[in-house]
Amino acid sequence: MPADPAPVVDATAEMVAAAYEDNKLAQVLYHDWEAQTYDDKWSISFDERCVEYARDRFEAIVGAVPEAHPYATALELGAGTGFFSLNLKQAGVLDEVHVTDLSPGMVEAAKANAEALGFTVQGRVADAERIPYDDNTFDVVVGHAVIHHIPDVEAAFREMLRVLKPGGRFVVAGEPTTIGDWYARQLGRLTWKATTTITHLPPLRDTWAKDREALDESSRAAALEAVVDLHTFDPGDLAAMARRAGALDVRTRTEELTAAFLGWPVRTFEAAVKPGALGWGWAIFAYGSWKRLSAVDRVLARAVPARFFYNVGITGVKPS
Repeated sequence: MPADPAPVVDATAEMVAAAYEDNKLAQVLYHDWEAQTYDDKWSISFDERCVEYARDRFEAIVGAVPEAHPYATALELGAGTGFFSLNLKQAGVLDEVHVTDLSPGMVEAAKANAEALGFTVQGRVADAERIPYDDNTFDVVVGHAVIHHIPDVEAAFREMLRVLKPGGRFVVAGEPTTIGDWYARQLGRLTWKATTTITHLPPLRDTWAKDREALDESSRAAALEAVVDLHTFDPGDLAAMARRAGALDVRTRTEELTAAFLGWPVRTFEAAVKPGALGWGWAIFAYGSWKRLSAVDRVLARAVPARFFYNVGITGVKPS
């Protein structure tokens, strides 16, 4: 097996320019850059807060099915720093974990996070449209906020089904809906402009303001983010795509309406202020507020159409 490529730590201007014409290169450059600060940017941790979040997302999508946990062999596609699979392993949902990502930097970060938690995961740099594992290998394939980056989503579903054992299940969470993505981006832009303006006022600048170089770097990354975010999804269309790929027992679940109206401004605010300005108390407050609004959203889901919620998750089963 050939060695994985090294992360691209400092992309040249020429590489970035080429990335606008080569989406795979854009994915690698953007996510290698993100790997360096990704956990801080998204308040990712591997404690009970995120263990609970990952377990709840998994169970919300899968529902009550007669499947014994833990799943013996698991693969996470587009694993990033390992947020979903490593927290699911800590929750007792997964046992042996393999992670893949198109970004070498993300694979390295996931393996390092696993080591810090006291266990080992197998990691490979891989394209989700051509998964480098044999047929019938895994009991479950998981992903979080990944398929909206993949050019051919139906091909990725076919690959998930290929590497699953007969009767195995895929579970993908955290994908943007079409309507949800529109209002999330509007909220993000407004929050970014307001935060970067207000924090650079003299009374707040020293404590809260991110320096101009860091802001410029974030702006360049945001420009490339528009290239790597390829899809938004209508829940019904997403389910139909998985069925065309050959999946059975396909179900979708949407989440976050009022929670998204809080979550996106909060996450944008966190990214726009000086690192370390907010502290752990802020993260606990933000997560607690998100949980309370998520409870409201579960009530609203009885009346509000699914397409208006921000997140959609999907699960399906490989025919036996």
